[in-house]
Amino acid sequence: MRAMTSAAAPTPPLLNPIALRQDAHIIGLVGLAHATSHFSHLLLAPLFPVFMREFGLSFSDVGLLVTLFFVISGTGQALAGFVVDRVGARPVLFAAMCMFALAALSAATASGYHGLVVAAMLAGLGNAPFHPADFTILNQRVSEPRLGYAFSAHGLTGNLGWAMAPLFLVGLSSAFGWRVAYLCAAAMYVGVLALLWAHRDKLATSTAKSRAADQSFVASTEHPLAYMKLPVVWWCFGFFMLSTMTLAVVQSFAPSILAKLHGVSFEAASLTLSAYMFCGAVGMFVGGWVAANKAVYSDRVVAYAMATGAVLLLLCATSWLGATGTMVGLAVTGFAIGIGGPSRDMMIRKATPKSATGRVYGTVYSGLDVGFALSPVVFGALMDSGHYQATLAGAALVLLMSVGLALGVGRLTRQAQASH
Repeated sequence: MRAMTSAAAPTPPLLNPIALRQDAHIIGLVGLAHATSHFSHLLLAPLFPVFMREFGLSFSDVGLLVTLFFVISGTGQALAGFVVDRVGARPVLFAAMCMFALAALSAATASGYHGLVVAAMLAGLGNAPFHPADFTILNQRVSEPRLGYAFSAHGLTGNLGWAMAPLFLVGLSSAFGWRVAYLCAAAMYVGVLALLWAHRDKLATSTAKSRAADQSFVASTEHPLAYMKLPVVWWCFGFFMLSTMTLAVVQSFAPSILAKLHGVSFEAASLTLSAYMFCGAVGMFVGGWVAANKAVYSDRVVAYAMATGAVLLLLCATSWLGATGTMVGLAVTGFAIGIGGPSRDMMIRKATPKSATGRVYGTVYSGLDVGFALSPVVFGALMDSGHYQATLAGAALVLLMSVGLALGVGRLTRQAQASH
């Protein structure tokens, strides 16, 4: 494993830093693509009530669409990393955008449940390669001093994609019908793809083969799956799975919890969820500065941010804050967790062997999809039993467990660097 772990050492500063304008250009293009990825997480969910009425579906039917999306996305993400390493990030990213457009067209022309299943499968397939592709581009094309800001923008645009989807789909559906809404979504994907194609020179990345041929890189003779023997990879995977389970609880159940515990109206509860996402985006913006200036302490920044979020969630679970206080507490939780987002990506970068960037990112970030898939099952049972406070407390406990994993990632990375 010497060849693999030695690559985890920090890279030296660039002698000729890339111009700010070019860095900003690349960050903007990747951020736009990432926003469409998060938009696709909610491609179907905002119109579930319409589908249930139109096609006579149950909650279980539409819930299966979400599970199907994340199972395909998670499985595909782990495999997509190998493809990114082999052929480069750019063609994989373009193929993903095509999948999104086809998913929207499938939804627009659906005549029943099967059409929605196809849409969910295509959207999941399109979502799969985004993290390995995005982070390969950012790590290879953005200058070292600005990577913290790049990771911040990447997370922020993802949050904006989540926020945009319900407004876009519900708004157009109310005005023109749901089929027109999905045709407009397909047109949006095609438009983004055209923009990425027009600036495709900014998205080009080297492949594993070309790096091995370059004299500045040492060709690895290890098996392509050798990286899976590194404990730090699975500590990273576990961190993503647990921290995402908490996010899924807030996204899926926070409005219902507020209504059940405090009698909050649907409108106010939905506004609280929007406030959580908005504060998360603001936190990521602030976290970009923290990640850029405290890169050596990235694991500790993540641990502090997640621990603060866990304490706030526990406080909300007690109901001591009342309705207004709980809503404010949830919003502040989003800000606290958001601060740790860019440092999280920096932490993963430091733990990733350069010879397996796409593969490691694909495996590690598939933990996101596993967390999104598991959380509704685990915490949905608590919700069905009426244990609303326990649901929030459980989300806090899971987030607190991720703190230990973040610190473990930092420890393992420092040990690998010290041994070479």
